[in-house]
Amino acid sequence: MAGRGRMKLCILQVLYILTLWHSSQAQGHVPGHGLVKEEIPIQCPNVDDKMNNARISILYTSGVLNQNPDYSVALLYQTEECYKCPLVERLVILNNSTSCNILIDSRWNSRLEIRPLHEETVKQDPSCKEDNLSEKLHENGTYDLYVTFTPNDTGDKTVPGTVKCRHLILENMPADSYIPIYVAIGCIAGVSILITLGKLLYKKRWYCLNRLFMTTGNESLINPKKSDSIDDRPSAPLKPTPRATLRQRKPPKKQKQSVSNSGGDLGAYTSEDLGVMQTTINPADEQDSRPKKERLKSLDTFRGISIIVMIFVNYGGGGYWFFRHSRWNGLTFADLVFPWFIWIMGTAMAYSFTGMLRRVTPKHKIFWKIFKRSCILFVLGLLVNTGGCDPTRLTHLRIPGVLQRFAGTYLVVASIHMFFAKTVDVSMYTYWGFIRDIVDFWLEWILHIVFVTVHIIITFTLDVPGCGKGYIGPGGLHEAVNSTEASVYQNCTGGAAGYIDRQVFGDDHIYQSPTCKPIYKTTVPYDPEGLLGTLNSVFMCYLGLQAGKILMTFKEPSARVKRFLIWGLFLCLIAGALCGFKKDGGTIPLNKNLWSLSFVLCMAGFAFVLLAFCYVTIDVYKVWSGAPFYFPGMNSIFMYIAHTTYQNYFPVGWKVEENHTQQLALHLWGPAFFCLFTYMMHRKKIYITI
Repeated sequence: MAGRGRMKLCILQVLYILTLWHSSQAQGHVPGHGLVKEEIPIQCPNVDDKMNNARISILYTSGVLNQNPDYSVALLYQTEECYKCPLVERLVILNNSTSCNILIDSRWNSRLEIRPLHEETVKQDPSCKEDNLSEKLHENGTYDLYVTFTPNDTGDKTVPGTVKCRHLILENMPADSYIPIYVAIGCIAGVSILITLGKLLYKKRWYCLNRLFMTTGNESLINPKKSDSIDDRPSAPLKPTPRATLRQRKPPKKQKQSVSNSGGDLGAYTSEDLGVMQTTINPADEQDSRPKKERLKSLDTFRGISIIVMIFVNYGGGGYWFFRHSRWNGLTFADLVFPWFIWIMGTAMAYSFTGMLRRVTPKHKIFWKIFKRSCILFVLGLLVNTGGCDPTRLTHLRIPGVLQRFAGTYLVVASIHMFFAKTVDVSMYTYWGFIRDIVDFWLEWILHIVFVTVHIIITFTLDVPGCGKGYIGPGGLHEAVNSTEASVYQNCTGGAAGYIDRQVFGDDHIYQSPTCKPIYKTTVPYDPEGLLGTLNSVFMCYLGLQAGKILMTFKEPSARVKRFLIWGLFLCLIAGALCGFKKDGGTIPLNKNLWSLSFVLCMAGFAFVLLAFCYVTIDVYKVWSGAPFYFPGMNSIFMYIAHTTYQNYFPVGWKVEENHTQQLALHLWGPAFFCLFTYMMHRKKIYITI
């Protein structure tokens, strides 16, 4: 009977609580306190696990029997990637509520804090502050956060109690999210080794077969068995017949009785018959002393590396944050490819101009070729911007873009270099000969330094309405005091660079989803390929042109490599000094969205080092053929247009599950497919250029 009575009492309590909850839902009030429901955004939704996230289950308990909104606490969160951003309220929890689950971004360090909603009546213990709860969460990890309300036993009614927290407790052992990368690296390395061994065996096949059969035949002739001999007398070894004798042909009857008066006609015997290597196919070619055209495979390989990595990161990079562009400041793997493409375009420019000048091409024809190519690149960029399943409204057509940046950069750098390009090395034997690749082009250097100076002056001195001078941040939450008060720079994304683009193109004709938008909660559009950044991309291209001048001026491999490495180290040190060797800091931070000077110098320094590696391994020591990057490098423009056009079409792309394993495999397959395609184009001698 006692058990039944206790059960009835429990049922009555549950019904009473449900009745109160139903009445509060209908009236919009919490019973007993007269507080409007909308004032407390209580959110305990069911959440599903996602890639790049961790789950936190929060359990808030107290010694008070009933739920009391005065004791409610809020979970505040922010990622460390959001530089100088305030904590944002993500969740409000009542005491004695069920466990609340929330997904937290696990890509960067997380800033967490449990804060009472009514700090004037409920005290926050230091264990609930940001310094105690913040940490780097594991992807797919499940964490428990225990929050307790301890009533005040001192009798002070103004402070009913204190909220205390425990450290996050990891309840599971999530698998390493980088395992797909390890597997992919192992597979790529294994395939590369197998291909290398296969090529080596293929090259040695005739040598091995020749040794096998010739050795067997010679042994039978030199040491014949007694059963096979005619008599017991040892037979003398047969002398091998000279190759020339075996290949001797009978002379024609007309030439049998005479020999050429020049003394060079061998009559019945050709150079092949005598075992002499032919140096020329046509004897007339021996009088041609023109220098042979140098074709460096390392340049095409460098270009191929850039386009293959660009395709991989544009397709998603397996969902990993370091294979995506930086949110604002900093540097990721994806930030390398576009500047490298600009840089190598300048390097190839040195060769193209030398060829045109040697053919004595008039300057007006050279400029027309430059202008025509720039226009074609710009139009192709507009076509790429209109790609997609839905038609593009002309009122919302994005005007800047990647190929548009190529067009503007090429037009400026090539037009200037047209007046300074040289075909004769006149300073080889001067006392400044070791730096003649710089001194001979001093005026060209001054012009490009002027471009950089103009960029810096506009960036830091232009008075942007509502933003002031010198702001180069992402706007939104950046430098906001708290999440409820808007920052003074809320609509200042990109500072002067963003302001110029919005004034010239309009808000509807620039990029609408900058990389800083998801984290900084920006509200204004910003285009990373805008007008002001073109000034620094011009300088980036000119640094690539400097590498081409080194190749054209110095012919010794050691002189070339030494200068590549010196330039690489020098530029990286300057970039580090400008940014203070920090991600967020220094006078000019590393920023791909702004194409800041430190970013351009750093990328150019890396490019010099990479070209030195490719040049040494491919063109000097020939230990690497440049495959598979060499083939897409020969058709780079085709690769860029094709990968943007067919990204979502089979067999390039299809729908996969949202996990790193399947996405990484798919995003690696895209570049591999285009490598195979360009290899077939190379076999067919098909090269698409502009």
